[in-house]
Amino acid sequence: MDFGLILLVLVIAAAGYAIFIYNNLVQKRQLKEEGWSGIDVQLKRRTDLIPNMLETVKGYMSHERETLEAVTNARAAVQGASEAGPAERGRLEGILSGALGRLMAIAESYPDLKANTTFLEFQGALQTVEDEIQLARRYYNGAVRNLNVAVESFPSNIVANMFNFVKAEYFELENEADRAVPDVKFS
Repeated sequence: MDFGLILLVLVIAAAGYAIFIYNNLVQKRQLKEEGWSGIDVQLKRRTDLIPNMLETVKGYMSHERETLEAVTNARAAVQGASEAGPAERGRLEGILSGALGRLMAIAESYPDLKANTTFLEFQGALQTVEDEIQLARRYYNGAVRNLNVAVESFPSNIVANMFNFVKAEYFELENEADRAVPDVKFS
């Protein structure tokens, strides 16, 4: 009789621990989703800034058509990949960041553009959004790290496998050169 009671207590404790682990995995998955949502919002803000900035720049940089088209094409590719995973979005966002960086570097050659208050406002807004993207990326990658550790660690990996919890992808830029934040200073 004592053995049956001990066994029952052990089964109840194991079930309680499994429930605790399951709820912990759900929480980590939700934090990862929240982090991705934050990145998505900031990337959309940046994408929404680009058309107005390009309109401001076009009047000054009419013979820099290739650079303007590169930004436009990169923006279109990013918008078309809204449902893509973190790896693909990171690749496309890296291309867009590179195109924006080239645009800002070329804009250095246009003193009238550098003095345009509308362009300066877009430049400041873009820098703010880039900073917010960086913060959102850190939050998301931290949430992914926590989820991945829980999915791979014993004994939570047993519960994760039973309920199909899988490792998540980090949001990273592929190219080392793309990792550099574009310099958008025009002073």
